[in-house]
Amino acid sequence: MTAFLLRRLIQAAAVVLVMSLLVFLGVFAVGDPVEILISPEADQFERERAIKALGLDLPLWRQYLVFLGNALQGDLGRSFVFNEPALKLILERMPATLELAIGATLAALIIGLPLGLYAGLRPNSAMSKGIMATSILGFSLPTFWVGLMLIMVFAVQLGWLPSTGRGETVTILGMRWSFLTRDGIAHLIMPALNLALFKISLVIRLTRAGVRETMLMDYVKFARAKGLSPARVTFVHVFKNILIPVVTVVGLEFGGTIAFSVVTESVFAWPGMGKLIIDSINVLDRPVMVAYLMMIVLLFITINLLVDITYSLLDPRVRLESKS
Repeated sequence: MTAFLLRRLIQAAAVVLVMSLLVFLGVFAVGDPVEILISPEADQFERERAIKALGLDLPLWRQYLVFLGNALQGDLGRSFVFNEPALKLILERMPATLELAIGATLAALIIGLPLGLYAGLRPNSAMSKGIMATSILGFSLPTFWVGLMLIMVFAVQLGWLPSTGRGETVTILGMRWSFLTRDGIAHLIMPALNLALFKISLVIRLTRAGVRETMLMDYVKFARAKGLSPARVTFVHVFKNILIPVVTVVGLEFGGTIAFSVVTESVFAWPGMGKLIIDSINVLDRPVMVAYLMMIVLLFITINLLVDITYSLLDPRVRLESKS
């Protein structure tokens, strides 16, 4: 297990290094922040002084080496607009986005797994066909439209839930969290459900396909032949084996949920990282853009590592194949 983890960590470090170069080059190609941040009425001396203060007077390769050296010390640069460490700005917004992503992922698992399991065990029933037909909506409906409809129905017409904002928060370990307050949970329900819609459909279809495939395996037939109860066959022999693809997809989707929650955060005015990156792109705040993208890269790599570890725990053959 130690060698397995060591190999994964070396691979992760190489991926981070390559992605840091790609991210830096990609953000550099977006545009020139000088044209936005410096007043057009400034004279040449003031422009040159501002460019030097921002570190934009260096060649691109020097800028990258400076960024890489500072990043190894935990410094991803200072925001051009806020004049604060970019990493600090990201970390201040991260709890809000994490709450949204975790809420959406839990909703997908709590709703999708039972429905997918039922659809797989009884594929010809009317309810199963209805579940699969409804799951198509999760893939088809645009996120922004669903968000607006949720606001229209549950906030405007029924008045059950608040439409925008994050609600009341409490501070734990220097970070503000809203899921520990009643008002915060009320604000979290609609954006989390909106973000989870696609993932619910995905989990339903993955679970159903896994159940249908696993039910035909020899070990399931043997378990039935031994006289085990249907519940034991389902939850011990079937459910455990279908978790491997579900864990993989949900893990990667969790990273995608954090990275691409921009639309949901914009519709519900949720003060997370997505809104921050949109504002930073509008003013070409390069340090914040680079810090955000690097955080997303690290997040995906960490999730992949956790998925690999979970794989090896669920199926020891993964460790043996990697060792060979």
